[in-house]
Amino acid sequence: MSIFSRFFKSRDRPHNRFGSALTFLFGGTNSGKVVNEYTAMQTTAVYACVRLLAESLAGLPLQMYKYNENGEQQRVNDHPLSYLLHCEPNPDMTSFIFRETLMGHLLIWGNAFAQVVRNGRGRVLGLYPLLPDKMKVSRAPSGEIIYTYQRDSEESRINPKHEIVVLRQHEVLHIPGLSFDGLIGYSPIAVAKNAIGMALATEEYGASFFANGAMPGGVLEHPGVVKDPKAVRESWNTAYQGSKNAQRIAVLEDGMKYHQIGIPPEQAQFLQTRRFQINEIARLFHVPPHMIGDLERSSFNNIEHQSLEFVKYSLNPWVIRWEQAMQQALLLPSEKHHYYIKFNVDGLLRGDYGRRMAGYATARQNGWMSANDIRELENMNRIPVEDGGDLYLVNGNLTKMAAARGFPENQGHDATTQALINLLLNGEEDAHGQTQK
Repeated sequence: MSIFSRFFKSRDRPHNRFGSALTFLFGGTNSGKVVNEYTAMQTTAVYACVRLLAESLAGLPLQMYKYNENGEQQRVNDHPLSYLLHCEPNPDMTSFIFRETLMGHLLIWGNAFAQVVRNGRGRVLGLYPLLPDKMKVSRAPSGEIIYTYQRDSEESRINPKHEIVVLRQHEVLHIPGLSFDGLIGYSPIAVAKNAIGMALATEEYGASFFANGAMPGGVLEHPGVVKDPKAVRESWNTAYQGSKNAQRIAVLEDGMKYHQIGIPPEQAQFLQTRRFQINEIARLFHVPPHMIGDLERSSFNNIEHQSLEFVKYSLNPWVIRWEQAMQQALLLPSEKHHYYIKFNVDGLLRGDYGRRMAGYATARQNGWMSANDIRELENMNRIPVEDGGDLYLVNGNLTKMAAARGFPENQGHDATTQALINLLLNGEEDAHGQTQK
């Protein structure tokens, strides 16, 4: 079979992205560093991006909603799935830890899996994370997607007869990342292994440089014959090697000279290379560099807009993946037309206090928000209905044009108000017979 035939044959089944067919994704890189999901997390930029996205999504409020008879959305708190998603998906994890774990899997492996435990009626009783590197995806002869999970040795000791567990499609919550077939996602770490490998290589070079302050890329030149080169080298290293001995003054005897043959970090643009690799990794995860500690191109004027762009363009696509995957896998067929699952990102999109208050004032004065609507957004207690908490008010200085010109809608004005309106709209002749507006 040629290498091209694997890409152009019909998609009769989802291919296992963790099997031997795509082992070229992980492994060696052009920089000589081995990159996999574990070594990549040793890079501070990768760890910061994964942690930022995982914690941001895990910290969002996750609620269930339904449409009432009038077509209006209403939050649901009495549904069993609502408690699992918002509070405790299983006895061992909180909702935050569960979502943070799955989001980390999704960012590293490109896929997130969780076992769905149901009762006899199909209701979800619990959600348990599954490691993506132990999961194999295939399709049964009937066309159904089958998930085969390889348990590790500790799990197998509990029940040694079931080292391989086969799960059906309704027993797995699968959130795929970006992919070519729409079924199994590709690992961002594997696809961008060369960029991450270069970051690992530059970090290792920097550590080696500071560990060898004697500049091992240099040569000691003696005008005569050195009787014991080893003793001279060890004496030099003892005096000047290591970060603690950096910048010490060297004393050369018997006409000895030191020649540097290594490239110093300034000439190799070592720091610029490291900074560029941080931007490369931030670009891989679509994260603004200032959110992982690179403030070179950030200022007081644009950092707020960059944070809003993070929510819109970085976090929101992952939110939609989660919402639609949970909607498809966790709700019963009879519930999908009435219920839906939604993250609340409004808190992340809010501006500072002054801008929020100005926006609330505009909404309040124009009648499309009540006092309780505003207080709910600010996480404050509601004002009782009898005290006017649900009233929608409008500015009394505004009126319709037809009412101002004296049509029947204008009957509520007194004589003074009507005369003022007529003066503003129609004008009045002055002593010279000219109309004043």
